[in-house]
Amino acid sequence: MDFHCHLDLYDNPQEVIRQATEAGTYVLSVTTTPKAFPGTKRLSANSPRIRTALGLHPQLAADRYSELNLFDLMLSETQYVGEIGLDGSTEFKSSLPIQSKVFRHILESCDRSGGKVLSIHSRNAAGRVLQHLSEAAGSSTSILHWFSGSSQDTAIANDLGCWFSVGPAMIRAKSGRERVSQMPIEKVLLETDGPFAMQNGKPLVPAQSELCIPILAEIWGVSKTTTRQQLVDNLKAIGVLARGVGV
Repeated sequence: MDFHCHLDLYDNPQEVIRQATEAGTYVLSVTTTPKAFPGTKRLSANSPRIRTALGLHPQLAADRYSELNLFDLMLSETQYVGEIGLDGSTEFKSSLPIQSKVFRHILESCDRSGGKVLSIHSRNAAGRVLQHLSEAAGSSTSILHWFSGSSQDTAIANDLGCWFSVGPAMIRAKSGRERVSQMPIEKVLLETDGPFAMQNGKPLVPAQSELCIPILAEIWGVSKTTTRQQLVDNLKAIGVLARGVGV
């Protein structure tokens, strides 16, 4: 599986889709703006194992705030929402107030719709993201993508019932592996964050999410076969949470 991938931003998305289909990889194709959603959804219209999420990336929140109405209009078209969240890194810290307004609006819209499966960005803003989630109605399922919060943040996320998506680029570092060790084994999914995340100088593609399996097996102290089955079970559970529509 690849539960956080920007299919529309690869140089050749149709080739990436072909490879994912050939490998039998389930993909959550996230978008960065509501306007990108229809075209991205059309890319994989003939790919039953690919779902497209409706998103408004926090790095674009200040420029695309006006697209929130369009977000609300299209929300009923999918059970998946992402990429959304907050980004507190130096370049985007000044826009955190508008990011928060956008994130809060999206969480409220998703709750009013009965709940969605959310893929959430939280770079340098884990505490703020978790605060927003704690204040939300809680009808949605939150998946923290490439989570880089502290041990305390991870504990809070666990208390809130959050899920996590982890990828090769994240668990390459010791800090990432330590973070994964604090996540509930039954709430971990795989991702690549391609084409932004790289492997050997090239963008990761969906099937390469499985590079995580040997490392997760070591962290969890189980076999690779058991690890793979656990991830399959986790994916099925998310499908159930997404109102039975599958992934």
